[in-house]
Amino acid sequence: MATPALQHDLAIQFGSEYGPEEEAAVLEVLHNNAPTSGQECIEFEREFAAYCGTRHARAVSNGTAALFVSMVALGIKPGDRVITTPMTWIATAAAPATLGATIDFVDIDPATYNLDPRQLEAAITPETKAIIPVHLYGQVCDMGAILEIAGRHGVAVVEDAAQAVGAEYQGRKSGSFGVTGCFSFHEQKNMSTLGEGGMITTDDDALFERIMLYRSHCTRAYGKETKYCQFDREQRPMGKQFWWQDFDDVGYNFRMTDIQAAVGRVQLKKLDGLNARRAANAARLDAGLADVPGITCPTTLAGCKHTYHLYPIMIDPEQYGRDKTDFIYDMLHERGIKVGAHYNPLNWSTAFKNRGYGEGQFPNAERVGRQLVTLPVGPRLTAEALDYLIESIRELCRG
Repeated sequence: MATPALQHDLAIQFGSEYGPEEEAAVLEVLHNNAPTSGQECIEFEREFAAYCGTRHARAVSNGTAALFVSMVALGIKPGDRVITTPMTWIATAAAPATLGATIDFVDIDPATYNLDPRQLEAAITPETKAIIPVHLYGQVCDMGAILEIAGRHGVAVVEDAAQAVGAEYQGRKSGSFGVTGCFSFHEQKNMSTLGEGGMITTDDDALFERIMLYRSHCTRAYGKETKYCQFDREQRPMGKQFWWQDFDDVGYNFRMTDIQAAVGRVQLKKLDGLNARRAANAARLDAGLADVPGITCPTTLAGCKHTYHLYPIMIDPEQYGRDKTDFIYDMLHERGIKVGAHYNPLNWSTAFKNRGYGEGQFPNAERVGRQLVTLPVGPRLTAEALDYLIESIRELCRG
């Protein structure tokens, strides 16, 4: 059984790491009366866009809001169809579904667990308006193949990069490939903004204006000479007083606060270092588990920089001696280690069974649902904790 110290180390397995820099940033914004969507948000957006290599970025309240506003900005409506993977958190599919779109799932690549572009084209119909590839566990999808297929059919690509901030494909950052990129800064992500937060990136000026509007009630402010989005403070003359407000449409309030943005700016500066520690932890797990019967370690696609939001392993019960359920239970109760189960395929869920899906439709995703477990890999893990994790997995093998 793990010592109390090891149990603590393994209990803080997910998420980022806060320090005195974040504390100082919070206090500074508090002294400025903690505004919403103020100067800290503007600077965070500028810095995040520069980091991703995009023209624009807009901070939102969470990753789900980023996906939803992207769908709204694209005009997704009832009768449209949107393609995504069944192996993801429900927010990916819920964003278009709540706007009335039909969701078409495409099975995954069994090596990377990401949407399989070889099966993508067959799912495209004349009603298909968007494809949402999910960069699962911190690895960017095969964006070259996906963009080529989408381009031939005139279909928009929206990246769900919630788990892949800082990840790369062919030297480009996640969030720079699609018409938008959607990020989450939830407490368990590689960088966080005090538990919740998100960002939308884009190179499309017109789409960005719609994102700005719908994020904040579709508000425009009228001045003597200009008409501008109320919260687009980069574009309006600072200090100019507007006369009145108008609303282009009925929008939403998905704004981020300045306290969150201030923490996000600090986290962004740390991100590459935090991701490097994740990669080093993953390499340690690779080496320690490579020869364990029945354990398959994650595969990295050629040309990708994996950021290991999670460390997924597949467990073959015949070779390992335990199935996924027994493994999760025994790791917790015999070794004091909580491991994860991200995710069950969405076609197994009640929400999508009610929309016509059922078991047996996506064999690769469903095999992953039965066999995949996620291990601790976060930057706060010590070498001793990682060694204990490896040792525990090895000792449970047919034990």
